[in-house]
Amino acid sequence: MNLREKYHIPNNTVITIAGTVGVGKSTLTNALANALQFRTSLEKVDTNPYLDKFYSDFERWSFHLQIYFLAERFKEQKRIFEYGGGFIQDRSVYEDTGIFTKMHYEKGTMNPVDYETYKSLFDSMVLTPYFPHPDLLIYLDGNLDTILERIQKRGRDMEIQTPIEYWEEMHQRYEEWINNFHVCPVMRLKINDYDLTNDEASIEPIIVQISDFLQTAGRYKK
Repeated sequence: MNLREKYHIPNNTVITIAGTVGVGKSTLTNALANALQFRTSLEKVDTNPYLDKFYSDFERWSFHLQIYFLAERFKEQKRIFEYGGGFIQDRSVYEDTGIFTKMHYEKGTMNPVDYETYKSLFDSMVLTPYFPHPDLLIYLDGNLDTILERIQKRGRDMEIQTPIEYWEEMHQRYEEWINNFHVCPVMRLKINDYDLTNDEASIEPIIVQISDFLQTAGRYKK
């Protein structure tokens, strides 16, 4: 019996992993997918045509980057539900508007017209009864020092060269965002409570939490 059957996780469940850069979203996404025999939906960083340009010039490329993300995440969400669920998703579409686009507008690196255009598109595409929301959003909660260490260890030049103040602000904005997020059930998971890199068995207690949370939240699929 696999862990999905053992803990009665429905095979059409959709779980989204959220959290700031370097917090371990991809690692948890892959570990959960393997344990539950689900498909993965991973953020395609390497094929993004705007990401490197964005990190070198926020003001010029922020709107382009966020429109690209919105289109790609919308298509991916549609694909997930056309498959009938059974997915673990790395990063959510909700973070784009609630954190990144809002931050660039407030800091002046996205002009008001572009910001309103983006919000109008987002509201029309995502905040409707027709958009399929996940059954559970897992928020990875970690302290800033641990996250900065992971960013350095990962070694992506565009992230390492970004000022620490940017990551400090991002960390704070994520905390504010998740405290006010109510679109779907949220389960907080502290990243220091498990070590999937060195202890594969640490995935099982996480799955126990997911099973309990889905049932308690009243979103358990029959």
